[in-house]
Amino acid sequence: MTGATPVSVHAIDFSPRPGAAPLPRMVLAQAGAEIRAMLRNGEQLVLTLIIPVLLLVAFSLAPLIDIGGGSRVAFIAPGVLALAVMSTAFTGQAIGTGFERRYGVLKRLGATPLSRAGLLLAKTAAVVAVEILQVIVIGMVAITLGWSPQGDPLWVVLLILFGTAAFSGLGLLMAGTLRAEATLAAGNLVYLVLLGLGGVLFPIEKFPAGVQHVVGLLPITALSDGLRGVLTNGAGLPATQLLVLAGWAAVTLGLAARTFRWE
Repeated sequence: MTGATPVSVHAIDFSPRPGAAPLPRMVLAQAGAEIRAMLRNGEQLVLTLIIPVLLLVAFSLAPLIDIGGGSRVAFIAPGVLALAVMSTAFTGQAIGTGFERRYGVLKRLGATPLSRAGLLLAKTAAVVAVEILQVIVIGMVAITLGWSPQGDPLWVVLLILFGTAAFSGLGLLMAGTLRAEATLAAGNLVYLVLLGLGGVLFPIEKFPAGVQHVVGLLPITALSDGLRGVLTNGAGLPATQLLVLAGWAAVTLGLAARTFRWE
């Protein structure tokens, strides 16, 4: 056919580009996969969202505990927010990651360019995304029940971030060293113990003085007390609680990064 314009094959480059993607891109891709997996898992959704909301409504409306005066929902709501952070960052993540190890998911990820630190960072980013949803839902329910939060939102964000790091480190440390069945049992047991002792639903002032000093060093107690001080009492920088959470985060994340096993 005369008059046709020839197509230049040099305009398109089909040569391969070997090499790993940049770390931020790999972390974002893995974080997206983690978020989708968490939101599709009905059991984790119950643990991370439905149970906290039910506890918030039940303990706010019914006189199940003695809070020593004041608004019941103002005491319960910050504790439930802390519980939601723990359920997502610790319990759900520990159990999910433990079974990922058992079924070989982490082994396959270990064969990719994604490093251990990148995997831990992606999981933590996914947890933060789910926690944003939890804060919105729990906050809306609490406000409907008559809650009027106070304080500086910056302190709330810092507490949740430090709490997330502390609980993520603890969950990944457990999931990376124990068998899946042991992680399932230990994760649920720790969840129940911290729910009862960590000032989530029951004031720690009701415990004996010696017990108060011990439970005050727990990450759930630091988070719930810090959130309650800011959101209920309008307190300033919760330096003590942030220091406790930072200590837990530094120790657990450091140990998890060193000891985490892909299989």
